[in-house]
Amino acid sequence: MTDPRLRVAAHGGVVTLGETMALMRTVEIGSLRHASAMALGVGGAESNVAIGLRRLGASASWLGRVGDDSLGERALREIRAEGVEVHGIVDADAPTGLMVKERPSAASTAVHYYRTGSAGSRLRPEDLPDGWIERAAILHVTGITPLLSTSAREAVLVAVDRATAAGVTVSVDINYRSALAPVSVAGPILRELAERADLVFGGAEEFAVLYPAASTTAASEIDPSAAEAAALLHAAGVGQVVVKQGPGGATVLTPDAVVAAPGFAIDVVDTVGAGDAFVAGYLSAWLDGRGLEDTLRRANACGAIACLVPGDWEAAPTLRDLDRFLDGGGDPVRR
Repeated sequence: MTDPRLRVAAHGGVVTLGETMALMRTVEIGSLRHASAMALGVGGAESNVAIGLRRLGASASWLGRVGDDSLGERALREIRAEGVEVHGIVDADAPTGLMVKERPSAASTAVHYYRTGSAGSRLRPEDLPDGWIERAAILHVTGITPLLSTSAREAVLVAVDRATAAGVTVSVDINYRSALAPVSVAGPILRELAERADLVFGGAEEFAVLYPAASTTAASEIDPSAAEAAALLHAAGVGQVVVKQGPGGATVLTPDAVVAAPGFAIDVVDTVGAGDAFVAGYLSAWLDGRGLEDTLRRANACGAIACLVPGDWEAAPTLRDLDRFLDGGGDPVRR
């Protein structure tokens, strides 16, 4: 497959779809059993990416379902306030989903989901507007949405088919959530989605979900199972496979090259949302026409910055934030 980067210039921004939920998080370290206060916000992988893209100057549009309730109103308002074009479907027959985040210790975070039967899980192909996908440069989806329900899976696959037919680049972040389905169920679904993409993001453990029987003897500087999975994805027609390695940085594998970039040393506060910030950084650099090394460097920086503040998307950097971070931070006191 031709590198999908070559097709971007003829189109617009990024469109994405998926569930955004209300988010409650403890404001101090300790178990929920003893929490005395909670902070309320919103979060969802796809809207996190859309917000991250907007802060980096890229056009972004998000589509999803929310309940006819105050939490749904808050979700739509928060995403829209960040400059994202919002296609919010208000579902009067199902509530907005909820996730609750706690920090049992300074070194750990636990996330609990209450999304069964939620409005977001009722996404369906009929929700996708005519021409919405076809006018985009990139369609970005995650492996979360196809595991929410049969109708949500159908919506994602229809979106991918429409993007492919229109020559729109398809980006997939595997983003496997074990709470939604065991590997035996999720693996075939996520593999089908990934093999229909142009660009696939994931960690080594997520690529193992796609291909659990992948060889562990492949010669590579990255996780052998991820290298083998990348070869299988390339054989299926995927142009770029991006392996997220956390503090170790990231590696992108194409059919012809392997490019790696180191991570950044930081004092981590909260890693939730870092992967979404990474993807936003990567896609924004791609839209800017940057080379793979620069693209990875921006993505790694965005992921690192997102770990410096609690929340799903609140620390997603602007271009000014990014420049300051990459310059070494400068004077810590802004005068």
